[in-house]
Amino acid sequence: MILTPRDVPPRVSFALEQAGVHPLLARLLAARGVRQPDELDDSLGRLLPPETLKGNAEAGRLLADAIERRQPICIVADYDCDGATACAVALRGLKLLGAEPATLGYVVPDRVVHGYGLTPTIVDLALAQSGRPRPDVLVTVDNGIASLAGVAHARALGLRVLVTDHHLPAVEDGAVTLPDADVIVNPNQPGCTFESKAIAGVGVMFYVLLATRAELRARGHWAGGGQPRLDTLLDLVALGTVADVVKLDANNRRLVAQGLKRVRSGRLQPGLAALFHAAGRKASQAAAFDFGFALGPRINAAGRLADMTLGIECLLTDDPARAAALAAQLDAINRERREVEAGMRELAEATVERLALDDTPPAVTLFDESFHEGVVGIVAGRLKDRLHRPTFVFARGADGRLKGSGRSIPGFHLRDALDLVAKRHVGLLLRFGGHAMAAGCTLGEGGVEVFDAALRRVAEEWLDAATLTRTLRTDGPLALEWFNPQTAAVLDAQVWGQGFEAPLFCDEVQVLQQRLVGEKHLKLRLRHQGTERDAIWFGRSEPLPASARLAYRLSLDEWNGRQRVQMVVEAEEG
Repeated sequence: MILTPRDVPPRVSFALEQAGVHPLLARLLAARGVRQPDELDDSLGRLLPPETLKGNAEAGRLLADAIERRQPICIVADYDCDGATACAVALRGLKLLGAEPATLGYVVPDRVVHGYGLTPTIVDLALAQSGRPRPDVLVTVDNGIASLAGVAHARALGLRVLVTDHHLPAVEDGAVTLPDADVIVNPNQPGCTFESKAIAGVGVMFYVLLATRAELRARGHWAGGGQPRLDTLLDLVALGTVADVVKLDANNRRLVAQGLKRVRSGRLQPGLAALFHAAGRKASQAAAFDFGFALGPRINAAGRLADMTLGIECLLTDDPARAAALAAQLDAINRERREVEAGMRELAEATVERLALDDTPPAVTLFDESFHEGVVGIVAGRLKDRLHRPTFVFARGADGRLKGSGRSIPGFHLRDALDLVAKRHVGLLLRFGGHAMAAGCTLGEGGVEVFDAALRRVAEEWLDAATLTRTLRTDGPLALEWFNPQTAAVLDAQVWGQGFEAPLFCDEVQVLQQRLVGEKHLKLRLRHQGTERDAIWFGRSEPLPASARLAYRLSLDEWNGRQRVQMVVEAEEG
């Protein structure tokens, strides 16, 4: 592990500090690309204009027509947290805009039974829902951009289809292929000038609601004032944005910041309040970290091991008692998910233990008949972090096919790698898709060995020794004057996440004491800049040497009414 300090433009840091930004925070923000003080304005008025999102105005007209004509609308969700929050935002938002509850419904694919996206089977499922009128309009959330067959099937049955998505479209023979939907809203479709290409699926749906409200307002709705407040949905938008691990660009940070403000002030949906309680977190002290590591996994667990309907219903209910019961179910499923994941990871790590680090291939592929397809992505991510190699983990699906999920490292675009594998081995990949850092694919019987060799070949061609060397960017030493609860509180108040990483400091320390707690965490007493500090390294069991160079973040704890700061260690150089 090589610890590399971030570059800090001194003039930018000074300008931010002169504008009133905390001196340490000014340095951290400058190192993350913030150049002007107005970039720190997280007010709603600073959000990117909805009209710059291609297809958004047309989507607003389509939904406004459906609301006015009382036409049934069915939301086609996805089985992850982004899809679940996007579904809840769509249904809550359409109801706020005047859609009658009886005309609103949703359907969510089962990961094992239906697979991903708007398939013809899901269209038929939407039409066959008991107790619901036949939908006139299908709205996909967090999916649909590659659902060519599903959209065609829906259109053939006379349905209008609105695709809202943020994933990359399908590419065939070097050309982008889009589904024949009535309207597509996706910042990553050709010709869209929307600046935030990293917006999550839930964010796209929120923007569609903004356009729908504008269209209804132009038609004379709420002429006397009192138009609906869509910002009441921003707690859900923030949760889905962070949980989907999209890059927190300026627009996404504003969405998350606004959602966090609502949560901290107690203005959150009952389902979110119940999830905070189930996770043992305080909503009044919420941070983006809670969305990503406490609430998000509990929602995602439903889609991995059970039925995402549980997660969506938890986000939709206005009954605190029902929300609490659903959150408790999700918490129990998440505990089961952790057990399944731990067993898979132990088996996978036993396999990679047999490889000396120097002999680790440039890309890793693992499969075992005992693996559960619901958690292959999580296990791939854990192994990728440990090995610093693009990693794919496969499990056998209910249909007998091998379904894999991959995670990558900087410098290796995973979806592009799959595209190249598919071209070189025609018929090997039955389907594939994803992003630079995460992707998935389905193989036919006996395809793992061929896939393994093919992915290794691409990695050998694309990756050099420097890229395969694990590096971690840090913010350098933390001056003694900033090691206090006040500084930790300033840092905790900011929005950090993917592409806008939380501060990670780096210092030489002397290890005075160390012991294991909970059998897998290293509790430390360190001498840091002449002062003794408490520290902990979660998930580390190996002892440290007497002196070490550590990367750590500040953690603010409260005990008996007193606040204290401890170091949470993330890495050791060497």
